[in-house]
Amino acid sequence: MTAPVAAAAVPAVGTPAPDFTLPSTAGQDVQLSALRGRPVLLAFFPLAFTGVCTAELCAFRDDWDEIEGAGLVVLPVSVDSVPTLREFKAKHALTTELLSDFRREVSRAYGVLLEERFHSTRAYFLIDAAGTIRWAHVEEHPGLRRETAEIMQEVAKLG
Repeated sequence: MTAPVAAAAVPAVGTPAPDFTLPSTAGQDVQLSALRGRPVLLAFFPLAFTGVCTAELCAFRDDWDEIEGAGLVVLPVSVDSVPTLREFKAKHALTTELLSDFRREVSRAYGVLLEERFHSTRAYFLIDAAGTIRWAHVEEHPGLRRETAEIMQEVAKLG
């Protein structure tokens, strides 16, 4: 019997964002450090096809012009498999690619895995062009979410 892997603490604002590589719905791996030079929003969401997650990702789709205009890369991350995320993306005509943390390693590294539920809570990490976390918000429970306007206010602070 193996001991469960403990989740790390949530990385602090002002520290380097833990790097990772995850498969995407585009069929290619995405490495966080390869996106240096642009601000990145990591948006952990619990599970595809659930109400709040659908509303959140559809809001990103609906506000895509504003997000793209700010040069922001949005990386939604869930523990769902790539095929499940592809179906979810297609069903809702989502704009951005979704990342699969099926092994839960990235959710653990960011301290957002709910071990007893085996999925992440909803959490946001805004990473600047140099790879430093500039804003982090972990929801009190997965049924809550940030609005795009609040996220864009944080992006505007990056300068």
